[in-house]
Amino acid sequence: MRFLLPVGLIATTLAIAPVRFDGDKVLRVKLQDEKQANIIKDLAKTSQLDFWYPDATHHVAANMTVDFQISAKESQFVQSALDQNQMHYEILIHDVQEEVEKQFDVKEDNPGRHSYAKYNNWNKIVAWTEKMVHKHPKMVSRIKIGTTVEDNPLYVLKIRTMVLPERNKCACSDSRNRRQIAGKDKRRKAIFMDCGIHAREWISPAFCQWFVYQATKTYGKNKIMTKLLDRMNFYVLPVFNVDGYIWSWTQNRMWRKNRSRNQNSKCIGTDLNRNFNVSWNSFPNTNDPCQEIYRGPAPESEKETKAVSDFIRSHLKSIKAYITFHSYSQMLLFPYGYTSELPPNHKNLAKVAKIATDVLSTPYETHYTYGPIASTIYPTSGSSLDWAYNLGIKHTFAFELRDKGRFGFLLPESQIKPTCKETMLALKFIVKYILKHTS
Repeated sequence: MRFLLPVGLIATTLAIAPVRFDGDKVLRVKLQDEKQANIIKDLAKTSQLDFWYPDATHHVAANMTVDFQISAKESQFVQSALDQNQMHYEILIHDVQEEVEKQFDVKEDNPGRHSYAKYNNWNKIVAWTEKMVHKHPKMVSRIKIGTTVEDNPLYVLKIRTMVLPERNKCACSDSRNRRQIAGKDKRRKAIFMDCGIHAREWISPAFCQWFVYQATKTYGKNKIMTKLLDRMNFYVLPVFNVDGYIWSWTQNRMWRKNRSRNQNSKCIGTDLNRNFNVSWNSFPNTNDPCQEIYRGPAPESEKETKAVSDFIRSHLKSIKAYITFHSYSQMLLFPYGYTSELPPNHKNLAKVAKIATDVLSTPYETHYTYGPIASTIYPTSGSSLDWAYNLGIKHTFAFELRDKGRFGFLLPESQIKPTCKETMLALKFIVKYILKHTS
């Protein structure tokens, strides 16, 4: 079966054929004890296991469920080793290449129109940002906050309305109007949201696009959205890891990191969510450039991380929440990741997360778990969530979107709309809470 990229996508380097995954499998292993955990770790040394959950070998532990991709060439050996050690496993995906192709299961009604029910490549997303600014000039503006290592732009969309207090709407000149709007804008609370920090998590950028679309479409019609946009500013980074995202479309669907070159190593890329200046050096297992969770040579060494950090620092007075979107595993996480200690406002964060996940479950009965990163998913260092929290933004959350592993990173397009609709409900609740309870 040939793997055909969507029309209009051409590999950046024609000499390099896109990676294929014919016959690759994704296995799920339920580890009963430390002995079985060590068997998986030993297999990872001898076979190329691409860990989907958790994200690295050193997180593997007793009583954990582990998902990993294994090549067709090595799958028989790995499955035999699991059978010999009487380890329970199931095959989540029998042929990864087939699932890559089956992802695109939604037909476009209008091929020339931006579709929120489909995955969009980077060129389409850039064109979409321009379209949103043109279509909603009083609500949407585009801010270039930096560039990537491959010189692609990093765009943040600012979404807000320019509503003056009622008594001033007609009582002043245009210039005075503008000054009042600017003054009011500076005093507004703000939310910063980012998507696509890990390249292969395509459902994440799909949600950021959905949010902007719904915000602009329902303003003046939906009571909650209208209130939020009248009183708050939203900064939305639709794709954090632009270079990696492009690479995942053109060369390797399973690519995770960015595309920076590493000194004294042939291995490419840094995990941008291990590159923030928070407990950056605490986990020695993140210092190998060939690992998927490589932290980079220094905190904020990556142009993408530095651009986002600088932008948030420059807007710190107004930003009251930082929300980042990942996949997969259906979780709503909050600090900390680098320590088992709980943050001072732990009870408050847990209360918000509980109600948000309850709200999220209402349309489709999608079940989310919630809690601190370290105990709910696995320990992490250098994450954007912990960094933003320690910077002073006391409401920081990470969504791990659908699903729980049946498709993993290859969630079909037919699940984009339901995923976005339920996530939107949870997000609205969080933002409403922040509007009411933060100063």
